[in-house]
Amino acid sequence: MGIFRKALTTAALATALIAGTGQAQDGEKMRIALVAKALGIGFFEAANEGAQEAAAELGDVEIIYTGPTDTTAEGQIEVINSLIAQRVDAIAVSANDTDALVPALKRAMDRGITVISWDSGVAPEGRAMQLNPSSAPLIGNTIIKLAADHLPDGGDVAVLSATTTSTNQNTWIEEMNKVAGDYPNINVVATVYGDDLADKSYREAQGLMQTYPDLKAIIAPTSVGIVAAAQAVTDAGKIGEVNVTGLGLPSEMAGHVKSGASQSFAIWNPIDLGYTATMIAYHLAKDDATAEPGAVIPVGRMGEVTLDDNTEAAMADPFTYDASNIDEFSSIF
Repeated sequence: MGIFRKALTTAALATALIAGTGQAQDGEKMRIALVAKALGIGFFEAANEGAQEAAAELGDVEIIYTGPTDTTAEGQIEVINSLIAQRVDAIAVSANDTDALVPALKRAMDRGITVISWDSGVAPEGRAMQLNPSSAPLIGNTIIKLAADHLPDGGDVAVLSATTTSTNQNTWIEEMNKVAGDYPNINVVATVYGDDLADKSYREAQGLMQTYPDLKAIIAPTSVGIVAAAQAVTDAGKIGEVNVTGLGLPSEMAGHVKSGASQSFAIWNPIDLGYTATMIAYHLAKDDATAEPGAVIPVGRMGEVTLDDNTEAAMADPFTYDASNIDEFSSIF
């Protein structure tokens, strides 16, 4: 009888150890957490739509769409700790801070949870790989070109970004500044931060127009900031004087394109981004793909991605939207 009890205890311990690894067991759905910078932002809601599409296609996946109520690292750390306690199989996070999330994400990986970052990256020690929506140099060139294309004589332009710690925003702005000199007479006068909050972004855009009376364009590489800036330009009666451009969602920018507050803007498809991130997280968690330089990971209808020397991959080129095509896409995302 003692031997039987010992066998039961050993089996129970083995089961507990397996359960604690964050790996889905036979017959269970793999739980992948898609962590947004903050809930209530259209870009991330669309990414979740893509994640749910991937889950339905894969069949054995459950998506946990979550995030903090504001765009802070502290809020995301709270969410990550909760996901560790739930023993999810994978975490795919768009980071509010490249470094601050690392300790929490390392704890997740130590417990057998697959961790990737997407959209806004995490430092390499805190994730297996990073999925960029496009190449940073191309995005940087795109956002300054969108402004310059409508300023044949040049002029003052300013940047309205998200948070000071936003990995992707900072990288794109850095790349933009590298090529700004290629556009004659374009003068980048300031960069301000709206923290991906509509009201703060609106006030920052107002401040830019007051501080720089000759301002010709506001570049907002954030889907929250671009809408807020376009509204600020509209309310200030400066349509035709100040052009708002950057990265935004067609569904949120259609009215501003039609009003003339924005001549054009760009974005990749956030649905595709959420779909691709989910596919990558799934294959890494299943151990049928590896996160190492040169690795090729299948991503369903999006084909495949190849990891570079920094274990990063780019999804697609950004696409420009203007009055000629905005109606075609504004009902999609």
